[in-house]
Amino acid sequence: MKINGNEIRPGNTIMHQDTLWRAVKIDAVKPGKGPAYAQVELKNLIDGRKLNERFRSSETVEKVRLEQKEHTFLYAEGDMLTFMDTESYEQIQIAEDMIGEQRAFLQDGMAVEVEMHEGRPIGVALPEQVTLTITETEPTVKGQTASSSYKPATLENGLRVMVPPHISADTAIIVNTQTIEYVKRAE
Repeated sequence: MKINGNEIRPGNTIMHQDTLWRAVKIDAVKPGKGPAYAQVELKNLIDGRKLNERFRSSETVEKVRLEQKEHTFLYAEGDMLTFMDTESYEQIQIAEDMIGEQRAFLQDGMAVEVEMHEGRPIGVALPEQVTLTITETEPTVKGQTASSSYKPATLENGLRVMVPPHISADTAIIVNTQTIEYVKRAE
């Protein structure tokens, strides 16, 4: 499906320079002289390269629809991750670097959406939020709770996030997998 350059939105997958790219960040620029354009940060879905590109509203790009199938994460072996299709029970392997820093959020048995293009897996969409336990955090300093300060905490998967001062070690919290930020305390 063809769309104008100014219709690209974050998360869209487009065909550009004969390969697949995902729009990561978009800035609409209206210079004092000349026509407006969209400054788009793209990430290559095949090899992970990044590219900053300008698209004018008069240009058209091919928006690609990816097939999404529900899979369950089974295990990691070396730098390959194994997923199972929840309908056909067929297993596929995806390179760890295709997932990037979100790899730390994968847990055994986690339901994910595997994105496919022409039958080939090109990415994994994790749940927006996951529940993790804090293994280590600094103690609360008396009087610090009056301000909206945050303190660093280490999660069970090794990632560090900033949490409110009232959160202590061995507390389960909900973390946003996209921004890697504390959302709230798990109930």
